[in-house]
Amino acid sequence: MRRLPAAVLVGAAAELAGVGLTATAVWLVMRAAEQPLMSALTVAVVAVRTLALARGGLRYAERLTGHDAVLRAMAELRGKVYDALLRRPLRGGDALTRLVSDVDAVQDAVLRCALPAGVAAVVGTTVLIATGAPAPLLAGTLLAGVVLPALAFGLANRRLRALAPLRAELTEHVVALREGEVELTAFGALDHALDRAGDLVDDLAARERDHAATALAGLAVAVQFGTGVLLLVNGEPAHVVLGAVAALEVFVPLTTAARRWAEHRGSVTRVRETLAAPPAEPPPPLLLPTARRVGVVGPSGAGKSTLLHAIAAANPGRAKGLLDDAHVFRRPVRDNVRLADPDAGQPRLDEVARVADLDVPWDAGPELSGGERQRLLLARALLADPEVLLLDEPVEGLATRHGDRVLRAVLAAARGQVVLVTHRLAPLRDFDEIIVVEEGRVTQRGTHDELSRTPGHYRDRWTAECP
Repeated sequence: MRRLPAAVLVGAAAELAGVGLTATAVWLVMRAAEQPLMSALTVAVVAVRTLALARGGLRYAERLTGHDAVLRAMAELRGKVYDALLRRPLRGGDALTRLVSDVDAVQDAVLRCALPAGVAAVVGTTVLIATGAPAPLLAGTLLAGVVLPALAFGLANRRLRALAPLRAELTEHVVALREGEVELTAFGALDHALDRAGDLVDDLAARERDHAATALAGLAVAVQFGTGVLLLVNGEPAHVVLGAVAALEVFVPLTTAARRWAEHRGSVTRVRETLAAPPAEPPPPLLLPTARRVGVVGPSGAGKSTLLHAIAAANPGRAKGLLDDAHVFRRPVRDNVRLADPDAGQPRLDEVARVADLDVPWDAGPELSGGERQRLLLARALLADPEVLLLDEPVEGLATRHGDRVLRAVLAAARGQVVLVTHRLAPLRDFDEIIVVEEGRVTQRGTHDELSRTPGHYRDRWTAECP
């Protein structure tokens, strides 16, 4: 951000060169009409030429310094946001929004809002001081530079608040159409749902037409030329009148800048919160169970996946595997599996594919079924060959017998310790230890034989699964 003041000054210099060129050229024309000696016009002629050249050069320098300053600042900001997210991690989509969309919005806010406002402030102050701040010019500056942008910001803010529920409702309808198409078709409700989504789109499109912004931009132009008329009526010389009109030109884009600021303010606030957030407290040391095969069971939402994440965080480099947030990238299957070991050769890839029963071509794209995706992630976890293999519902999406067969092969191939989260208890009968998690706490632990005889969640689940 240290380069931004220089960008503001260069931009202000370019605008002032244009104002000076207009005022000097008008004075020169008016003075030349009086047919004075050429020597009386020499300085003005040189000034016009100099200002014309300076305006073009400074305009180029303004674009160069402005974009250079903003791009460098955003590169630095993105790094700081990334470091902040490492100190206090956020879950998937929110972290991606902070790192990409919000930082891009900050870039647009600086380039399209902060820089124009800074340039307008410097130009307006300079022109008012140079002209002695005549009342019409002072009033025009306040109207175009303060009142109209504030009004544009307020109207844009109110419009965005009104649009938010419509956008949320449209998102819900799109998700419902995407995920519930079969059910809607079966019950004959698909056409009604499509019509409702279409009505929402039309309503949203109509409300997004910002007629107020267009009107305010036109009003800013009216203020600009109205100020010139008032100056002319007050008897100000022509070069002052047209110079003032040229100076007020820099305030016309501020209504658009204010509207953009209303759109980007939330992103700027979130980035500030991310940078200001204190580092997350390091998790307390988490001791791994000593058994070679450990099962983790419990009701949905009890904290089983959280326990696996805590084990992975407390044992970096040692504990890896298939966690609930594992991602398949839009790359061929081979590249997705090789993430675990980029140097793995084809024989090793074929071996883990055989164990995970991954029967798709290596060059296939990421458009996989749920079961194929799960087996791809299993193959990736096996390729990592960690000391502690963490598996969170590794055969979810597979038929029961197929899943049990794949899981047996994976357990047989794992050379280290295995911690398995599962809802099915049958695969745990031969495990060395089983941990029951309920409401974020370990409520039971022991072998299958011990827990199946002890009242509690495990015995209830086992009785329901194998009556």
